Amino acid sequence: MNFVKGMLKLCVISLLVASVATAAYLVGFGSGYSAGAQNTPTTIVQVMPTAPSVVATSTPRPPAPTRTPGRATTPTPPAAAGASSDEEQAFQVFWEAWQLLKQDYYGELPEPQKMARAALRGVLGTLDDKNTALIDPEISKILSQDSSGSFDGIGATIRQNKDNLIEVAGLFAGQPANKAGVKVGDVIMAVDGKSIAGFSTYEAVALIRGPAGTTIKLTIARKGETQPLEISVTRAKINIPIVTSKMLDDNIAYVSLFDFSSLATDQLDKALQELLDKKPKGLILDLRGNPGGYLQQAIQVADIFLDSGIVASEKDKDGNGPTFRSGPKGIAQDIPMVVLVDGSSASASEIVAGALQDRNRAKLIGEKTFGKGSVQLPRQLSDGSELRITIAHWLTPNDRQINGTGLVPDLEVTPTEDDLKAGRDPQLDRALQYLINAK
Repeated sequence: MNFVKGMLKLCVISLLVASVATAAYLVGFGSGYSAGAQNTPTTIVQVMPTAPSVVATSTPRPPAPTRTPGRATTPTPPAAAGASSDEEQAFQVFWEAWQLLKQDYYGELPEPQKMARAALRGVLGTLDDKNTALIDPEISKILSQDSSGSFDGIGATIRQNKDNLIEVAGLFAGQPANKAGVKVGDVIMAVDGKSIAGFSTYEAVALIRGPAGTTIKLTIARKGETQPLEISVTRAKINIPIVTSKMLDDNIAYVSLFDFSSLATDQLDKALQELLDKKPKGLILDLRGNPGGYLQQAIQVADIFLDSGIVASEKDKDGNGPTFRSGPKGIAQDIPMVVLVDGSSASASEIVAGALQDRNRAKLIGEKTFGKGSVQLPRQLSDGSELRITIAHWLTPNDRQINGTGLVPDLEVTPTEDDLKAGRDPQLDRALQYLINAK
């Protein structure tokens, strides 16, 4: 068994014996009221050993000491407002179990707050919704740092992959992780020797980030390598490059939007104006690796490229919700354009790409998008933690579901390993070809 498979097996075993939270699909933002967090279900397995055979002996053995099974005598906890009788009865059982643990458990129990959070995460894990999650107080600070556009870290974005392992989703050129040899697709198995099996993205980020100038050691599983790699990375001040732009061959303009943070629209609008002043024949909007961001920014970015009409709608569990529209004044409504997307284009990226695709404004080129189209409402709890609750889904102008589905490009182009090793970008090449040849 190679190293990656071996570590995957270890992670599965770890998940079977521990209840831990996992979280966001990407370091960055989820669109809507807040950044989305993922919560992967975990399972607690109790192994009951088979009773040994009784062997007759010439000398009778004294009976083994026994204890009469006890029942906790506990006060009934106060009923929560609006709780049904079934709910009260179910939580009474939980309360009884908690009291029995305190009474009889041989080892040391976690502090009540930690136990309660673990129990809540267990409940959330049964919802089959990776975006409804509990965020610890210290981890929620990361979100406010992201929205400021800078932070101390290693210059990489991470996500949970399909195996619920922490994977490098993107790298900032010239930043510490890139310089140290970390690659997109690397699976981070441990940080400073501490396994992060089962960690959420935000929990992993909390370990990886730290003061500029300090060094961390990442244990990496990399495809094609039979042994783990140990990579030391010195943290630095990371200023997120929200927008990059340039002119390409054949007078084609190119602009990349990294995320939909609070400065996204202003910076994109400025970059586009400079490009449009050069009278390009076409425009490539690159949303690859863009994890999303604020809803308001998504609508405003779409408005740059669209005339009046629907950008997206929000539907709650009853089918109700607002519709968001673009206006008539966008500066790039007429220029021929295409949009580049991939499996890391998520949330607000999918709102914009879906609107441009549905309204026949641009062709999507690349790979199927991530499929995060849900809205999370953050609720502050009394202990300072935050409960993020999925309250609605986003739909494209043609009422297509994004969540769990993603967007299928009009022209699918998937880079090969040879492309990546050689530094080729077949998706960008196809976009250029489409704009130059109009097909």
